Amino acid sequence: MQLPVLPPVAPMLAKAVTAIPDQPDGDPTWSFEPKWDGFRALLFRDGDDVAIGSRGGKDLARYFPEIVAAARSELPDKVVLDGELGVPALIGDTHRLDWDSLSQRIHPAGSRITKLSEQTPAMFIGFDALALGEASVLDKPFEVRRRVLLDAVEPDGDDRGRDRRFHVSRVTTDPELAREWFSAFEGAGLDGVVGKRLAGPYVQNKREMIKIKHKRTADCVIIGYRVHKSGTGLGSMLLGLHTDDGDLHMVGGSSAFSDAKRRELQQLLEPMRLDPDNPAMGEQTRWRSGKDGAWIPVRPELVAEFAYDQMENHRFRHTVTFLRWRPDRAPDSCGYGQLEVPLTYDLHDVLEGS
Repeated sequence: MQLPVLPPVAPMLAKAVTAIPDQPDGDPTWSFEPKWDGFRALLFRDGDDVAIGSRGGKDLARYFPEIVAAARSELPDKVVLDGELGVPALIGDTHRLDWDSLSQRIHPAGSRITKLSEQTPAMFIGFDALALGEASVLDKPFEVRRRVLLDAVEPDGDDRGRDRRFHVSRVTTDPELAREWFSAFEGAGLDGVVGKRLAGPYVQNKREMIKIKHKRTADCVIIGYRVHKSGTGLGSMLLGLHTDDGDLHMVGGSSAFSDAKRRELQQLLEPMRLDPDNPAMGEQTRWRSGKDGAWIPVRPELVAEFAYDQMENHRFRHTVTFLRWRPDRAPDSCGYGQLEVPLTYDLHDVLEGS
């Protein structure tokens, strides 16, 4: 490749803040945009050569051949973009990002990659530009990079709309509108808002942006636990929620306890074991490959409140955080209803030009 910005590039990062800031008096300082929930990706095109770098520097191009093909047909000959890879899914009449479909795209088998690229094609949502043609724009302010991004991804006269694989994220300098987006766009599969300084350059591997993420809590039933890898104390608590039919489904786990807390929790749950001699075996997934999936079921009598960020296909996306015990809640009152997110916005309504 012969580009003014070459891989690997460490993407500019964001630090967490508690609220969307107001603009100071006078000229706006911040540009706000939806926080996309996919794979961060830096895309490099030099003619037919296309590379897609992950946040950790790995090339994702082999897993997304449809994005490579689209880059050759939709983008300028020489361009470097920062954005997010996502897979849209239709839920009822509404499109949203589907994390499960996206995560399945990382597969070692070439035949599987080809099949999934046709069945669950990805999209690239651009939110920054690093280079166009022979010119780097790393040192330019974001408002300049934004114009370069629009020129690269949505050139005048291109009316293919949703048929394109490359799109641009919407932005605003209005904090009130950004606060509306924070709530309204959640149903489209987004998980917050990002702020960038309009006058700021692109700084690699530095937390120059800000992010405001959704914070949610749920009351869950403790249905079991795994023993810590050291063999002493509890490694993780396993959590359950009731369906409308009353069935209790495992939804995830909570860990990251101190040594003292691990021992305390094991002492609490040990007498509640349903079968002291035979632990149940958990699923072996690609995320736990090679790990012991055994877990110990307990009587579903205890309820606790946990903080989480995302729910996907009836399970928590990430490990959740224990907050407090809820002795006032009956286990059978802990259901999925408390987690519902309304699908008020279609994914494509969050894209520029929609």
